[in-house]
Amino acid sequence: MAPSSSPSGEDAHRASVRTLVVDRLRNAGTWVRSYRTAFLLLALVLLAPVIVRFAVWSALNMNTGSASAGTPSEEDPSAIRKELASLDKKLDAKRPRSYFLIINSSANEFELYKGKELIRKDMCSTGNYVLLKNGEAQQWLFKTPKGEFRILGKTTAPVWRKPDWAFVEEGLPVPSATHSSRYEYGVLGDYALSLGDGYLIHGTLYQRFLGLPVTHGCVRLNDANLELVYKSLPVGSKVYIY
Repeated sequence: MAPSSSPSGEDAHRASVRTLVVDRLRNAGTWVRSYRTAFLLLALVLLAPVIVRFAVWSALNMNTGSASAGTPSEEDPSAIRKELASLDKKLDAKRPRSYFLIINSSANEFELYKGKELIRKDMCSTGNYVLLKNGEAQQWLFKTPKGEFRILGKTTAPVWRKPDWAFVEEGLPVPSATHSSRYEYGVLGDYALSLGDGYLIHGTLYQRFLGLPVTHGCVRLNDANLELVYKSLPVGSKVYIY
C-alpha cells in the first residue's frame, strides 16, 4: 500500500497544479493576442490596395463633382488639348523674341533662351536664406528675389562696394560710407549685370560651390557662362527668377 500524503504535502501539490494551470492560461492568452495581431496585420496588407483605390476614387469624384457610384468620369481629351493649346498660345505671346534668362533658385540652375531656342543651361548659385542680425537694430535675410526683372545696367571689371552686412558678418566695425575698406577688386568676376536694389548677376572666385545656395542674394555664374550671358543680354532684357 502506498503511503498516505500528509496535509502539508497535499497543499504543496495543489499549489503546484494551480501554478501550472495559470501559466498555461497565460501562455494561451499571449498566443491568442499574437494571433489576433498577426491576423489584423495580414488583413491590412491584403486590403491596402482596395483602400488606396477607394481613396483615389473618392478624391477624383470630389474634384470632378461626380455623384455616381461607378468609376469616375473622364474628361474629354479634346477639351484638354484645346485648353493646353490656349495656354501655350498665351505663353508664346509673353515670351520675349530675343534673349532672356530664367533662373531656378531652388535647383540653382539657369537657362538662357533666344526666343524658343535654348542657348545654354547650366548651374548657378543663389541666396542661402541665412538670417544675419546686428543686435536688435539691423538684420538681413540673404535670399534671391523672385519675379520678373530687367537688366538695368552692365559693367566690365566690376568693383564690389561692400555693404554694412559684409562687415557685420566678419565681426568687423562698420566703416563710413566712403571708407576705402568698402571697395574690393576682382571678387565679382569680369562682368556684372544689375537687376536693381543691389542684386547682381556676376562671377565668383569660388566656382566649386556653383549649384549650391551660397550667395547673399546675387546670382553667381562661372566665367564662361557669365561672359555668354553678358554678351547676349542687352540692357532691358528680361530675367525671370523663381
